[in-house]
Formats: sequence, C-alpha cells, structure tokens
Amino acid sequence: MLKQRVLTAIPMAGLFLAGAYWLPVPALAIIFLVIIALGAWEWAPMAGLTKLRSKILYVTLVVACAGALYRYAGDGQNFSRELVQPILGLTCLWWCFALLWVKSFPASSGLWDSRLGRSFMGVLILVPAWFAAIYLLKLEPRSAVMVALVLVVATADIGAYFTGKAFGRHALSPQVSPGKTWEGFWGGVLAVAVLAVVIWSLLPERLDHLSLVATVVVVLTTAFSSVLGDLTVSMVKRVGGVKDSSSMLPGHGGLLDRLDSLCAATPTFALGLVMVGF
Repeated sequence: MLKQRVLTAIPMAGLFLAGAYWLPVPALAIIFLVIIALGAWEWAPMAGLTKLRSKILYVTLVVACAGALYRYAGDGQNFSRELVQPILGLTCLWWCFALLWVKSFPASSGLWDSRLGRSFMGVLILVPAWFAAIYLLKLEPRSAVMVALVLVVATADIGAYFTGKAFGRHALSPQVSPGKTWEGFWGGVLAVAVLAVVIWSLLPERLDHLSLVATVVVVLTTAFSSVLGDLTVSMVKRVGGVKDSSSMLPGHGGLLDRLDSLCAATPTFALGLVMVGF
C-alpha cells in the first residue's frame, strides 16, 4: 500500500509543481477549479446527495461560488491583501468551529449532520481553498510559495505517519480517526519545526523582515490546519459510513482523501503570509 501511495504521489506532485512554475495563473485557476469540481462530486454522496441530478447541481453550486469569489477579486485581477484578508480570516474562523466539532464528535454531529449541513460544509471546505490557492499563485516567486506549502503539508503527514508507526500508542481522535496517534502528531510537529528553520534560512534578502519566530508560527499553524482538514473530512466520512471518498487515485482512495489536508492548510498558509507581510 505504501509503495502504491508513493508511486501515485510522485507524479501528482511533479505535475502540480511543474504547472505552478510554467502555466499562467488563469490556466492554473481553471485547472484548480476542475480539481475542486471533482472534489465536490466526491463530497456530494458524503453529504447524502446520491442522485445524479443532485450531484450535478451540487458541483454547479461549488463552481458558481468559486466564480463569485473570482468576480469579487475583479476577475482575478485584484488579489490585494486588503481584499483577501477578510475572506481568509472568515475561512480560518470556520476551521476553528470545525476543530470544536472534531473534538466533541460524535456529540457535535447534531449541529451539522443533515444533507444541508454537510453540503454547506463541503462548500466551506472546497471554495475558500481554491480562492486561497489563486492568491498564493499571485505571490512571487509563486513556484517557491507553492513548493513551501506542499512541503509543509507533506512533511507533517510523513513525519506523523512514520512516528506513529514506530511509537504510536495514544489515539489522537479515537472517535474520528483511530489510526492517528498523539505520538505521530508530535512527530509531525517536530519534522515541520525543522523544516520551518530550513525555510527561514533560505529566505531571500527582500524578506529579511520575516523573523524566525514568525516563520515557525506560520509553518506550524499551517501544519496543524492540515491535520484538522484530514480529521474533519474523516469525521464526515465516518457519519456517512464511507472509508474512501472514491477510488480515483490508486493507493490514496479519492481526490478528497488527498485534498483534505490542503483544503485547510492553504487558506491558513495564505492568511499567515498576509499577517507577517510576505
């Protein structure tokens, strides 16, 4: 299983980073929108929308919401800090509620366990992540920014996986994801902290105003959010009796099974860069 995951992940990461480096932002916005639409297609059954018509309408809703945010940004031409900060701030506030729901699950399911509630959650997870990704692509050097985001999420995941396999004893969230452990979580945190120091040491001179503390805070917060994104989607899947969102990606399950961490990490990372004046 691990070998299959690696063989699937390497070309995915390569295509993602190559696109971030060479393709223009409008083309990437469309590609990311297609990915978000596929994620919405997988989310629909998890929300209880099983009929073909309902799934198509849900995907249309998600795409329309993304389009509305794009128009809000002046058709993608006005991704200023002043404009994106409120959207990113509200998104991170939503993830704070998601954290409370994960911590209190299954008692919290009474607040969101309906077709409307789960459908709304999907919109809040997918659409702001797309918006934040487009904002990050507007930053320079955009390839380095996207590489940093992917590295943070991947390092947290890999560090947690191997530390958990070796030392895991205490479940992080037994009601949501019994396989994740506190030992794995702290192993991921340690790995990401080391990565933060490396990133800070490689920052160009124009970013000398960014302190080591600020860099570590942004990177660690992004890593924490990636774990929360994973747990939130796992929580919804558990309510829906679903193991994987689909079988689209060999060894990974569905697209959402790979997007869940990034959906929470991307707006958090973007807001962190705004707050530290990147």
